[in-house]
Amino acid sequence: MTLVQFALIAANTLMLVSGQFLWKYGLMRQTRPFESVRTVLELLFSPYIAGGLFIYGCATVLWLYIVSKVDLGYAYPVQSLAYILSIVGAYYLFGEPLSAMKIAGCLLILAGVACIGLSARLTVS
Repeated sequence: MTLVQFALIAANTLMLVSGQFLWKYGLMRQTRPFESVRTVLELLFSPYIAGGLFIYGCATVLWLYIVSKVDLGYAYPVQSLAYILSIVGAYYLFGEPLSAMKIAGCLLILAGVACIGLSARLTVS
């Protein structure tokens, strides 16, 4: 995987996490978002939820490009860094708890992604 490919996957990952953060923030601003069909429609057309959907759509188009150029067995594990970004971001943006187990899980994800990345260099065709 080239540096450009990695950067595209990183951009895709950031877009996905940003969309999730917008959704979370948009939902936090609603009092009863799933009370009726009307409130669900209002939710979908709120700027934060709609913005998150737009970013997710763009991320999907980018992802289609990425998987046309990069082996899925390498691209998808790198995208799992979204878990780490979401945990850290949720801690800072929404005040969600950050436990030792979450940190340990993040370190395991990093180790797994590093192993997969190294395996790309060690694989002989």
